[in-house]
Amino acid sequence: MARASRKGSSPARCPSCSAPTLTQWVGDTAAVQVTADLTPLTPTQQTQLRTPNRLIWCLVTGEHRPLRLRWIHAWHPPNCPHPHVTDHQCTAQPTTLF
Repeated sequence: MARASRKGSSPARCPSCSAPTLTQWVGDTAAVQVTADLTPLTPTQQTQLRTPNRLIWCLVTGEHRPLRLRWIHAWHPPNCPHPHVTDHQCTAQPTTLF
């Protein structure tokens, strides 16, 4: 089985609502493809938006590295210096009839 690429990807815009997003594979063994909003969340917003089907991700940033999403585990540091973001849920109205 091929390993998911750990390389970061470039931010893009959602084709429907134009929100800034980042899409990449997250994880090593059982990777999931994630499209995340790039708007940083406060701890209160994280609590409100987190559901079983909508996760919060750590957006690793750095001056000389590409953006990279990481899982937030139980041992994730509470004073993490990176912004936390959530899965993108498009707010645009559907444009098709079916």
